[in-house]
Amino acid sequence: MNMSQTALKSAPGAQATPHFDVERIRADFPILKLKPGGKPLVYLDNAASSQMPQQVIDRLVRYQTSQHSNIHRAVHTLSEIATAEYEEARRKLARFINAREEREVIFTSGTTDAINLAMHGYGRKFIGAGDEIILTTLEHHANIVPWQMLAEEKGVKIRVVPIDDAGEVSIGDYEKLFNEHTKLVGVAHVSNALGSVVPVKQMIAFAHARGVPVLVDGAQAAPHMKLDMQDLDCDFYAFSGHKLCGPTGIGILYAKAALLERMQPFKGGGDMILSVSFEKTTYNVIPQKFEAGTPPIAAAIGLGAAVDYLSAIGLDAIAAHEHALLDYATEQLLRMPGVHIIGTAREKAAVLSFKLDGVHPHDIGTLLNQDGVAVRTGHHCAQPVMQRYGVPATSRASFAFYNTMAEVDALVAGIRNVQKVFC
Repeated sequence: MNMSQTALKSAPGAQATPHFDVERIRADFPILKLKPGGKPLVYLDNAASSQMPQQVIDRLVRYQTSQHSNIHRAVHTLSEIATAEYEEARRKLARFINAREEREVIFTSGTTDAINLAMHGYGRKFIGAGDEIILTTLEHHANIVPWQMLAEEKGVKIRVVPIDDAGEVSIGDYEKLFNEHTKLVGVAHVSNALGSVVPVKQMIAFAHARGVPVLVDGAQAAPHMKLDMQDLDCDFYAFSGHKLCGPTGIGILYAKAALLERMQPFKGGGDMILSVSFEKTTYNVIPQKFEAGTPPIAAAIGLGAAVDYLSAIGLDAIAAHEHALLDYATEQLLRMPGVHIIGTAREKAAVLSFKLDGVHPHDIGTLLNQDGVAVRTGHHCAQPVMQRYGVPATSRASFAFYNTMAEVDALVAGIRNVQKVFC
């Protein structure tokens, strides 16, 4: 029996989160019972995609087996049921993020699609030559490339807030970038590469005092913390379902209704219209105005079930358990010679990026996989972050509420095995 297998049996020195029954929660996730290569699965790639509980799987099966139909317009029973369930999912998402109105929730295929919707619908209409957009070094490519496309098309300038060695955004540096040409801020709530939690509320308030709207990429925040759009007061907020125990191919763009009313549609087709003639098309009301064609009905209903599941556990309880995992993992890795944590912000979500002296991240990932430990390796679609630290890639362990202290020990034991092979 190797070190990773023994580590799964006990977690010396680790303290479980009080009153958080992780073993009961793990029983909801069928995939966690897998043993790839004969080793217990230690799934630490949650920042890329989380796993799905049986409750969500069952909800998807129920829809597909007894409720499936295309939505809107039809008067037959199945269509009416499917429409009602789809719109109920929208209401669930609105409650989940405390939107003022349910029509402020636009279903998309995910965070990337949502940001592109905002770029095409708002950016191309209201941002033009000589205007400026502020981003941060921490951004995922999904919150960089669409704005670069706009910049190339319209002659817009992109200005970038730097990060310090810890992976934190300086508010002072951020404020210095504002001028009369600033027309939009795009910022990640949580860095997918480092786990840094960005002070978005403070950034939003500063931008709003100057009449500048703010888009927040919440892909890495939504699974880990309670969201409140009224408290945050951002203008746009985007996240994906598959990172918070829901299906792939679904996400949302939240936007204030007043902005959505002014925006142009991103996609044209069925259901986003009120009337069509070859002379003129009249667009539908929001949110349908931005949901052309047959939407991801089953995925939206599955996402509604996922937020029900997470809400029943409690986002505060989830955050507490994940922070305990992160603290314990950070403590263990800091004790290991030759291991360097990339990103040491004072406030972090459950992401731990690291490098090993003399070992390429892909080799780390390959050998950890042999011990059943699944981590992500590469630039994490955040190449400016890698450039900031002078590394081509990192290994990234990302935790979810169903992970355990014993699994952290398995990660540590696996890293030691990697060092034995290469050092």
